[in-house]
Amino acid sequence: MDQRKGSGSDANGGLAEATASRLRFEDPDEVMEENPAAAAAAAAAGAEGEEGGGEEVIGSDKTSADYYFDSYSHFDVVRTKSYQNVITQNSFLFKDKIVLDVGAGTGILSLFCAKAGAKHVYAIECSQMADMAKEIVKTNGYSNVITVIKGKVEEIELPVPKVDVIISEWMGYFLLFENMLNTVLYARDKWLADGGVVLPDKASLHLTAIEDAEYKEDKIEFWNNVYGFDMRCIKKQAMMEPLVDTVDANQIVTNCQLLKTMDISKMTPGDASFTVPFKLIAERNDYIHALVAYFNVSFTKCHKMMGFSTGPRSKATHWKQTVLYLEDVLTICEGETITGSMTVTPNKKNPRDIDIKLYYALSGHRCQVSRTQHYKMR
Repeated sequence: MDQRKGSGSDANGGLAEATASRLRFEDPDEVMEENPAAAAAAAAAGAEGEEGGGEEVIGSDKTSADYYFDSYSHFDVVRTKSYQNVITQNSFLFKDKIVLDVGAGTGILSLFCAKAGAKHVYAIECSQMADMAKEIVKTNGYSNVITVIKGKVEEIELPVPKVDVIISEWMGYFLLFENMLNTVLYARDKWLADGGVVLPDKASLHLTAIEDAEYKEDKIEFWNNVYGFDMRCIKKQAMMEPLVDTVDANQIVTNCQLLKTMDISKMTPGDASFTVPFKLIAERNDYIHALVAYFNVSFTKCHKMMGFSTGPRSKATHWKQTVLYLEDVLTICEGETITGSMTVTPNKKNPRDIDIKLYYALSGHRCQVSRTQHYKMR
């Protein structure tokens, strides 16, 4: 997934207009001084085996780069600091509570919870990372508080009938691609006590439109003439593949529209399939080459609303944004609107993949178009 040349993030962690009036997302670096050494220490703990002695090194078939770039263990500053701030500044949610960490990875969230006073934390991780997490927990002196369980949530049993808190970093690209939402909902229905808390408890999907002539030319139009040969059959395939990339805020042409809000404490798995309308209003005269989706996450049970955004106007995260290129180049004037609808459904063969159906229409002074496109996130 390429980064756009010269792309950057808003140093102020600003919010898209569509949500700024409703939610106040903290810039995690403004709330608490960053301590990169602590994060690095947590990531590195147990990563190096003792030299000599013939002792087997945990995770010796992986390099440190494997752990660093694993999307579930990579210490994305925005994400990790946001979760840390939520936990440390709202210890009343965790003090003397039983906590379940779903998809624990290195166990960093479990460590935060234990440090905040949790009575016990059960950290479930199905990958080999579980072995490393056990070593990290032991190294940091929390073996009596944190129990790492290696296995799938749907297949393991907890030694307790109920938990008070479920915490998870379940979100995927486009919020729902290769996510762990269904696993969190399964854990919620099976183990969460009455009055218990799911963190985060709200997630919302948003949409905007961008000018992106240069990048679209490189990725899509390139196939029209490849060293003198027509390869437009590949262009059709490329158009169906959403691009996960970092979008420069200066490319945004329209307002940002809230598409869907999910209440993780109440929703069912079927709620992840939906059709929603949208209306994007041009804020300047320009061309539109793509629609861009991103998501926000909220922790509403905190003493004060907390959360973070993956939008183009906020600090960059590993989720970046999802770019949906349009077959048409839309010539739009300030004040004109693009109307349409988006249908999102899990793929029937592989529910972790996402199928997207996009209908859009523009009836402007210089451009009239109406089209339906299909995208596949694989």
